Amino acid sequence: MKTISANTTVSVSELKKNLSSIIKKADGEPIAVLNHNIPTAYLVPSDTYDKLISKLEDYELGLIIKQREAEKPHAVEVKLNEL
Repeated sequence: MKTISANTTVSVSELKKNLSSIIKKADGEPIAVLNHNIPTAYLVPSDTYDKLISKLEDYELGLIIKQREAEKPHAVEVKLNEL
């Protein structure tokens, strides 16, 4: 059985019928969408989604930085005025 990571749950059929009221009742919190009592999707407020994407991008940039730091011992140092 999957863990549900939201305090509010809704079935797909109920979501189709009452989307606006369900979002309003959730008051900015995530909503787990259930299909046959199994979580299949989550609805999150747009500002929460934007923050999540921003954090993921920051995390990916951090991984690139660590990878490049590990490559530094193999790098050739060049001065700007030599280019």
